[in-house]
Parts: sequence; structure tokens; C-alpha cells
Amino acid sequence: MRYGLSLFTSDRGIRPADAAKAAEANGFDAFYVPEHTHIPVSRDSDHPGTQSAELPDDRYMRTLDPWVALGTAASVTSTIRLGTSVALPLEHDPITLAKTIASLDHLSDGRVVFGVGFGWNAEELADHGVPPNKRRTALREYLEAMGELWSKEEASYDGQFVKYGPSWAWPKPVQKPRPPILLGGGGNEKTFKWIAKSADGWITTPIEQEIDGNVELLRKIWAEAGRVGEPEITVLAGKPDPEKLAHWADIGVTEAMFGTPDKSPEEVVGYMERLATKLGR
Repeated sequence: MRYGLSLFTSDRGIRPADAAKAAEANGFDAFYVPEHTHIPVSRDSDHPGTQSAELPDDRYMRTLDPWVALGTAASVTSTIRLGTSVALPLEHDPITLAKTIASLDHLSDGRVVFGVGFGWNAEELADHGVPPNKRRTALREYLEAMGELWSKEEASYDGQFVKYGPSWAWPKPVQKPRPPILLGGGGNEKTFKWIAKSADGWITTPIEQEIDGNVELLRKIWAEAGRVGEPEITVLAGKPDPEKLAHWADIGVTEAMFGTPDKSPEEVVGYMERLATKLGR
């Protein structure tokens, strides 16, 4: 099982390039950052963690652009995977986003992990012109349309939310046919059927720790859909409990992702060093 780190990037604290460099130096396998373009002040959408309109962290309002952040991280690292946990593709033009991700995968020599979400903040999505009740369909189309640009010499797409005629687009991602796509969301049959059709794996939510049943359900739905191999499963971890980590590995979890504290750069690097020691990195 791999071990990853996530940094809630913002305009304060450690910079993503410095964090990614330290993560790589301490033997971690992946470095993840989140995405929010903005947070509407007036919202009816409940945050999944607080179950209310209250935000658990003011960094939601201060988040750095994930692709710029990962670009800086790519320039100072060479082996660590660079991912989003999660990006919100529906807040972008899909043709432009396909170019951005392909460019990062090209320049990082194939290290991008494309973690995506439907988006819990309906008001944020609405400001981007996305009907909240069409999030699942729209995201599927966005990913399909991007996949055509990544994999075809001459790509085209004709959907409800994305349309473009025969087109050329380079660079192509180094990873074939695309960087791995992981969906972050609550574990249930509907989510897992979406993953089996349109993604390569699952990122759990912070409130899910008892995951045995959902891991079994995802693997069952994956196999029934005719997918080859096993799905990627990334679990958001708290403390590095050896028994829990060993159990997760036994049931098919492929990566445990640990969050970094909202502290000074020196304290964040110190946390990484201590965590790496506990994990035997």
C-alpha cells in the first residue's frame, strides 16, 4: 500500500513546491492538493463535514489554483505523484483543462493523478453555469470529452454539456490512455457504478473510516462492469495506526492519504518527518 500526503494549499503557510519536495525526500508516494475557485458568501449547501453552511477551515476561501500549485511542485521533484483531492472539472472549460493536465503530465514525466469530485457546493457550481442536478452527467461528459483529446489523433465530441468538432490537440499525456481518474465522494452503490463506468478508483471522504463493506461493494460492481484488474482505493487517514493500515492493505486499499497540519512551514516539514518514521519510510 502506498502512502500519500495532502496539503490544503492557501496563500499562507508552506508553499506547495516546498511541501512536495519535503514529501518526496521523506519517501511519500504522492502529494495532493484541493480545489475551490471561490466560496459564495450566501449558501444553502451544507458542508459534508460540518453538516451546515459553516466551513470547517478558512482556507476554503483562500485555496490556490491546484494546477499552478502542482506545476510548481513538479519543477522541484522527480518521482512523487502529483494529484488533486479533489479537483472540480465542472468549474473549467473542459478543452482548456485537458490541455492543462496533459501539459502537466508531459512536463512531470507522467506523474499526474486526476482526483475529481461532483462538488458539494451547489452555489459555487451554479456560478460556473452548472445545474446542480446534472453534476454526475456533466462530469461524465467532461471526462469523456477530455479523454478524446488525450487519446485521439483527431478528436471530436458531441454531448449535452460539451461539443467540439474534429480537432488536434497536443501534448498527449505521458500516461496512456490518460492519467488515472479517482472520484472523491461518499461510498454507495450509485457512486461506485459511476466509478466503474467513468473512473479508475475511489477517494473516500473524511467522515468514512469503517470502509470494509464499501470496498467489497466497489470491487464487486467493478468486476460486474467488466473492468480489468482492481480499482484504485485511496483512504483519507488520520493517525498512522499500524493495525488499521495493515487491515486496509489486506482488503484492497491501494493508498492511505494523510493530511498535513495548518502550521508554519517548519512545523509541517517536521510533521512529515515524524510521520515518515512511524510509517517506516
